[in-house]
Amino acid sequence: MGKDGYDRVDKKKKKGKEDINDLKKELDMDWHKISWDELCSRLETDTNKGLTQSKYEEVFKREGPNRLTPPKTTPEWVKFCKQLFGGFSTLLWIGAILCFFAYGVQTTKFVEPPKDNIYLGVVLTFVVVVTGIFAYYQEAKSAAIMDSFKKMVPREATVIRDGKTSVINAELLTLGDLVELKGGDKVPADVRIVSCSSFKVDNSSLTGESEPQSRGPECTEDNPIETKNLAFFSTNAVEGTARAVVVSCGDNTVMGRIASLASSLSNDVTPIAIELEHFIHIISAVAVFLGVVFFFLSLILKYEWLEAVVFLIGIIVANVPEGLLATVTVCLTLTAKRMAKKNCLVKNLEAVETLGSTSTICSDKTGTLTQNRMTVAHVWFDEKIWECDTVPDQKNRNFNYGDPTCAALIRVASLCNRAVFLADQEEKSVLSRDCQGDASESALLKCVELVLKDEASSDTITFRENHKKVVEIPFNSTNKYQVSVHELPDKSQNLLVMKGAPERILQRCNSIMLNGEVVDMPEDSEYRKKFNDAYETLGGMGERVLGFCHCLLDVEKYPIGYAFDNEEVNFPLEGFTFVGLMAMIDPPRAGVPGAVAKCKSAGIKVIMVTGDHPITAEAIAKNVGIISTSSKTVECIAKEKGVIVEELSDDDKKAANAAVVHGSKLKEMEEHDIDQLLVNHEEIVFARTSPQQKLIIVEAFQRAGQIVAVTGDGVNDSPALKKADIGIAMGIAGSDVSKEAADMILLDDNFASIVTGVEEGRLIFDNLKKSIAYTLTSNIPEISPFLFFIILSIPLPLGTVTILFIDLGTDLWPAISLAYEKAESDIMKRKPRDPLGDRLVNERLISVSYGQIGMIQATAGFFTYFVIMAENGFRPTKLIGLRKDWDDTEYDSVEDSYGQQWSYSDRKILEYTCHSAFFVSIVIVQWADVIICKTRKLSVFQQGMTNWVLNTGIMFETCLAAFLCYTPGMEIALRVFPLRIWWWFPAMPFSLLIWVYDEIRRYLLRKNPGGWVEKETYY
Repeated sequence: MGKDGYDRVDKKKKKGKEDINDLKKELDMDWHKISWDELCSRLETDTNKGLTQSKYEEVFKREGPNRLTPPKTTPEWVKFCKQLFGGFSTLLWIGAILCFFAYGVQTTKFVEPPKDNIYLGVVLTFVVVVTGIFAYYQEAKSAAIMDSFKKMVPREATVIRDGKTSVINAELLTLGDLVELKGGDKVPADVRIVSCSSFKVDNSSLTGESEPQSRGPECTEDNPIETKNLAFFSTNAVEGTARAVVVSCGDNTVMGRIASLASSLSNDVTPIAIELEHFIHIISAVAVFLGVVFFFLSLILKYEWLEAVVFLIGIIVANVPEGLLATVTVCLTLTAKRMAKKNCLVKNLEAVETLGSTSTICSDKTGTLTQNRMTVAHVWFDEKIWECDTVPDQKNRNFNYGDPTCAALIRVASLCNRAVFLADQEEKSVLSRDCQGDASESALLKCVELVLKDEASSDTITFRENHKKVVEIPFNSTNKYQVSVHELPDKSQNLLVMKGAPERILQRCNSIMLNGEVVDMPEDSEYRKKFNDAYETLGGMGERVLGFCHCLLDVEKYPIGYAFDNEEVNFPLEGFTFVGLMAMIDPPRAGVPGAVAKCKSAGIKVIMVTGDHPITAEAIAKNVGIISTSSKTVECIAKEKGVIVEELSDDDKKAANAAVVHGSKLKEMEEHDIDQLLVNHEEIVFARTSPQQKLIIVEAFQRAGQIVAVTGDGVNDSPALKKADIGIAMGIAGSDVSKEAADMILLDDNFASIVTGVEEGRLIFDNLKKSIAYTLTSNIPEISPFLFFIILSIPLPLGTVTILFIDLGTDLWPAISLAYEKAESDIMKRKPRDPLGDRLVNERLISVSYGQIGMIQATAGFFTYFVIMAENGFRPTKLIGLRKDWDDTEYDSVEDSYGQQWSYSDRKILEYTCHSAFFVSIVIVQWADVIICKTRKLSVFQQGMTNWVLNTGIMFETCLAAFLCYTPGMEIALRVFPLRIWWWFPAMPFSLLIWVYDEIRRYLLRKNPGGWVEKETYY
């Protein structure tokens, strides 16, 4: 432990694994517990005069400025290089290099080497560079660097040194400085309170508590986060004044440690990146295997070794799906744009799919599941609990202002209240308006305004003007009540109204109002028991309860114009009439319960992780469905059995499928205990958790093999957001630090938007599978001509240039159009994808694409090739073994099956015409392929042909093929020759066969789920 009261972060030491583990530990400090004498001795300061100037200079020189070290950012050129050389791009770069190498080998053998390999190498390089620039641009646009940590530092602070007060730049503060704080300030460092008056701070960014926390000079808790005599760097002072001593600065503050932890965590590889890498391994293995096999086969067939090397490279390159990188990038980009329209902004393209793979969502409570504003949820009067409006534009209120007791309660809540609405908000709904005043009083104001507006055709301003305030005693933490005296509208009498802690208010009352009548309430009254029952019920729902009472003052003793004094109180403070209770909570957002239910039906576990109180957390969890109505915690079972938790049997404990875990208990748990907790309980709420504990919870789920999404809006959420497989920050209420750490930002702060994101993520994974299946299928008709060229020594049926037309021309639009395909009906009823079992590309997809559909396509191409050759005099048997003579530039006497002689130039015109026909055949069979790839299980008749991007894609590839074949000059520029019109037809029966074959396959899939066909062909 350092001189500053706890282990410090060494700025000079490089952050390694040990440093991260140290930052993960709970805060260990004693500043709040030691005496003032010891504190002043350690810091060599004075609680009246502050530091001396000489001591300040000495300490400042040692400690450095009071600021956070900004996180290291990745240089833009590194980001660009990652896009250019990472993942799938690597495969294309290898292909391009091999093409250039093959061309180099050919130059040693031929005087005029064929240019195919150099063309292919240049095209591959062009594709990689263009796609890399596109992907970099998309990510740079969504994830602009945010200077978030600098924004956290308060700009100015009021400091006392040598007994003199001055306002300085907050970065110039150091340990031992004496500072003054007031409502509206940001706390400039971690400080211990010397003295204060009604001082409250907003700790929501640190702990998640939506209610402002009162501060005082006394140590109230061992936990430094919860004690009242500490205030923390960058939290907001809401009201009151305080004098405090700085006990920690910069990176060593609580916020600084959180920021350091967040920036120290590394980003793990995304699930889609793992899948693409797996795909690259499969394609590379297939390519190398075929290449090596045919290399040795070439040598066996007496080809020269240089030719065999060219064949080897050619086969490897032919296996590279040149257009797939562009397809994947564009598909992810299209989905990211669709998600942005639905309020999900994705900073990293690969995160688009991660959300679809998510199996566990760890959600913060305040501002994510809830509205982040205190709202009156229930009121109690006339011995009954009534509901209030908690969601804008939804009417839940079931009490009537016409009831005399209700009118009295609304009157007290309106008058004994200092909160006011900010100006120019008439267009907003009442519950959405901003107020000046603390959270509780603002909640009361909104409740009262709604009732007066709806049922009395009035408003709070008018109501208060009609009840002129005469005197007021503000709320303070000692008395725990607020009281004010008002003149009645007819100026006949003074009315005293009081609100505060329910038990304190009840102590000051000797009567209660029931149905408008005042009834005596002695100490043993049944009404006091009913009050306690209502108080416990509302408190058990996690609501903050306030009591209300009033009294009509005696006209003779306290006439209109009486000189009331709130210093030397000269009016009664007891003997009042109890009116009722009002209970407040930060209520759930409107769409959250439905969103949680959808997540559960999709097999996604939703866990709450909050810094708030366990009772409040459990109440919200039950409201939104994170804890089901049928589920029980061990505490519930113990309460039912009338015993304490420790006395429950093991069977009783096992019966609890829900758990509410306090941070203090989590602190004592070992890694194994946490793992067991996650296994044994389906529904879990973690309450009073620290930022470090949130991170530990995320890591525990990841150890269990879960893909974890974390939602949060505060600085305290940033380490967990960074560590999660996908971090989701709030766009409106979220701090800049949380947005920096996250992969995705909810622009409307609505948890329900996550469900949309999950569906889009699952859809893009399905559609990427379909795009890959479609793209890979044409590899077989592209590779097989080359293999037949080597084995059977026939004239080459398909050239490199025409292969490029397919991969980067006709196939591109249809492949991308599959990203627009609508979801199949069961997409949100499936369990989350198993990252080990359900791969993007698996052996079944390769089997269907290569072994089934691809073979039919290759057959179609060869049938067309042999038809054209036969029409021109070369029967299939004549073609075998003809390659050497066919490609000999000096030999002009090659005979066909009828004895006709063909010159080299005539032979090449026929060969290039066959290339064109083979190319057109692939386009025709790809019509059927793209239609069958629309759906993995449903019939095309069930799915429909409503994807007009795909329908247009089919027309586009057909028109492009016709354009290439029939545009004058193409035979010279690209060696594509025009075809007779009937040469388009030989492939059409094969196209129909593909469609019929796959319809039957999918029918068997649906008819026999889990059967042989599904095991062997469902990808």
